[in-house]
Amino acid sequence: MRLRCAILDDYQNIALNMADWTKISDRVDVKSFPTHFASEAEAAAELGDYEIIILMRERTPFRASLLSQLPKLKLLITTGMRNASIDIKYAEGMGITVCGTASSSAPPTELTWALILGLTKNLIAENQSFQSGGPWQSTVCSDLSGKTLGLLGLGKIGTTMAQIGRAFGMNVLAWSQNLTPERAEAAGAQFAATKEQLLSQSDIVSIHLILSERTQHLIGETELKSMKKTAYLINTSRASIVDQDMLVKALHNHWIAGAGVDVFDVEPLPDSHPLRSTPNLLATPHLGYVSQNNYQTYYQHALENILAFLEGSPVRKLSV
Repeated sequence: MRLRCAILDDYQNIALNMADWTKISDRVDVKSFPTHFASEAEAAAELGDYEIIILMRERTPFRASLLSQLPKLKLLITTGMRNASIDIKYAEGMGITVCGTASSSAPPTELTWALILGLTKNLIAENQSFQSGGPWQSTVCSDLSGKTLGLLGLGKIGTTMAQIGRAFGMNVLAWSQNLTPERAEAAGAQFAATKEQLLSQSDIVSIHLILSERTQHLIGETELKSMKKTAYLINTSRASIVDQDMLVKALHNHWIAGAGVDVFDVEPLPDSHPLRSTPNLLATPHLGYVSQNNYQTYYQHALENILAFLEGSPVRKLSV
């Protein structure tokens, strides 16, 4: 019996070019879905006959309510080795194997610096002025050298951020709930004893934390007001670490100089969402992991996962 495989949220319609799917063409029919499902009901209706589904990160959540409507599903693959939008325990109870893929931390790190440089160098405003025949040099950009980069989180990405910050001649502060002075020093950063110390002393605050109960709305009204009015907030991690309503309010009321954001509570972001018209915001549509190398790794590993599953020896399995 031939199996059916759905590749979801293939926005750029390139997944079928990122791996050699002919390796399974004798046993599996593969279909790409470039358009995001508007609702869980639509997803259930479209996917009910599929045994294999490949997810792109958290673009389409697979909670128990959706999984329960997919009785044929046997293999669920997510890009990356972590996906908080999958109810893995429920999937296991249904006999569904859940697997992941490798991913690189380089793309989100690079995008973070693109946002920092875009904001501090006024690149969008100056480019728009240049293209429209506006004033030649209409702004004065901010310097990075000598300024303080505050890192909320000092894992793999945070450590690389610290290295790059020092290369720009910046002072680097770091804080997280579990960070120690020794760990901060080893990563080339100064240890901030409290979150408040980091926020009040930093010229740029960049978030590199995992979303959890402890980090949900870690940055709210009090924290935003404690930052320098000349400071910038960068979030390429998870949207809910920052209270989105308070971020909109902070930017409208100039509590901070600006923000660079690549993650949102709802994706794709509705056209009417307040962030679409918020001033002093440089926003990108969750591009932090969208790169040629990452996509090739995602889909080639997804193909390997399918082949291993067909042979009865699943690889890169995820569990609770």
